[in-house]
Amino acid sequence: MSVPLYQAKAELFRTLGHPVRIRVLELLQDGPKPVRDLLAVIEVEASNLSQQLAVLRRARMVTSHRDGPLVMYALSTPDVADLLAAGRRILGAVLTDRDGLLDELRATGADR
Repeated sequence: MSVPLYQAKAELFRTLGHPVRIRVLELLQDGPKPVRDLLAVIEVEASNLSQQLAVLRRARMVTSHRDGPLVMYALSTPDVADLLAAGRRILGAVLTDRDGLLDELRATGADR
């Protein structure tokens, strides 16, 4: 039995709901990277990074392969980078609106 589309989307967004996973995906936008390079930038224990990479692999957001002794990770599709870019745009719009609201609240507060 297939999962409804809205449920599949919810699972996708749950996968994105961890800061380490977001950071991994951001770093992989520049191309494949070995785990050691990810560990050098993301300040977490190796076991934590491994767990988060496993979640991303199960969700098929990243792929992995061995290159000699290194395990390399890459985005599974350029659409993942597009999704991150959309998230930045949405966050920017939300924060801009929030700043506008704050300015409006300050202006109306001065009138009272």
